[in-house]
Amino acid sequence: MADLQDDIPRTTEVGEDDGLPDDPFHLPPDVPAGDVPAGDLPSGDVPAGDPLERARALLAGHPVADGYSGLPWALRHLPGHDLQLGEAAVDTDLPRMRAGHVGALFWSLHLPEGPAGERPVAATLEQLDLARSVVEAHPEGLRLVRTAGQVIDARNRGRVAVLLGPAHGAALDGSLAVLRVLHALGVRVLTLAGTTWAGDSGLSRFGEEVVREMNRLGVLADVTGAGPATVRRTLALSKTPVLCTRSAARALRPHPANLSDDLLAALGGAKGLCMVPLTAEQTGPAVPDVADHLDHIRDVAGPECVGLSGTYDSGVVHPRELADASRYPHLIAELLRRGWSETELSLLTWGNVQRVLRGADFASRAAQHRREAPTPRITDLDAL
Repeated sequence: MADLQDDIPRTTEVGEDDGLPDDPFHLPPDVPAGDVPAGDLPSGDVPAGDPLERARALLAGHPVADGYSGLPWALRHLPGHDLQLGEAAVDTDLPRMRAGHVGALFWSLHLPEGPAGERPVAATLEQLDLARSVVEAHPEGLRLVRTAGQVIDARNRGRVAVLLGPAHGAALDGSLAVLRVLHALGVRVLTLAGTTWAGDSGLSRFGEEVVREMNRLGVLADVTGAGPATVRRTLALSKTPVLCTRSAARALRPHPANLSDDLLAALGGAKGLCMVPLTAEQTGPAVPDVADHLDHIRDVAGPECVGLSGTYDSGVVHPRELADASRYPHLIAELLRRGWSETELSLLTWGNVQRVLRGADFASRAAQHRREAPTPRITDLDAL
């Protein structure tokens, strides 16, 4: 595995220097909130007429922040891939992201099945290395980022912003020190479900320390697939917005990862974000089915609580007309036909993710002034 501390080559625009810091991923300095224009990006007027053309016009100003992509893992057996020119073997490449107006992606670092999943720390580090190598090979189109300001900066420079995560909570190996190392390497989202410290009965003492330390670092908690007790305790404990990176409405489709209406209402009350997956299994086989879930979650949790999660290149079947990352305008066109306002759609595609990232950044800065880095391992707390 390549050394994670190697530098990624800098990419500069014609006649300017990025001025990036010397860190493992060359992440640009954060853009202060006051330097970002209201609305983040110029939206322009959405023209009347054909819904698909209106959708494309809206997405030009408010692109999609996609909550879950399996692209790096899908590329592991494609050593000659070229995302810039197009890659037929995957669902996501730069031409299709441009056609779909994708401005940001969360890249999954979830553990693979088989022997690699039995060594979670090493497997996660290998996926981090793989993600870094993919971005390094496409500096003209992709940029690794951590913060809301860096997402805007990448977008303004014509790059798709890549945020690392969700990673699986098992990758911590019961140690808060590992969490801090993963954060230093760029991990921004951690999934709690499937760990010994976030089970059906809720968070253990160590699990609560994990959430507190995530808040201090600015790592977002993903409660997709977690039991109701864990979801509720995380919502109550976390000082930063909580994510469900792949959850739809259980009232419409009874999938284990989908949320009941009472949990959706609780998520909305806590200003969290439910990112609806474009999968036939969770949302249904066609665009109107996905739109039904988005309508339902907007009505139950509020328009500030709903986002999109393509789940492309993760081995799932997608609804008709949503087969790859270029197809987002077709979903937005359906929502326009249903009467979604431009404000609601701009929140759905872009604004809600920016709000969550900014909230985590702000809470992290505040927490670091009053909380020092704790040292417990799971054996120090949960064995008591």
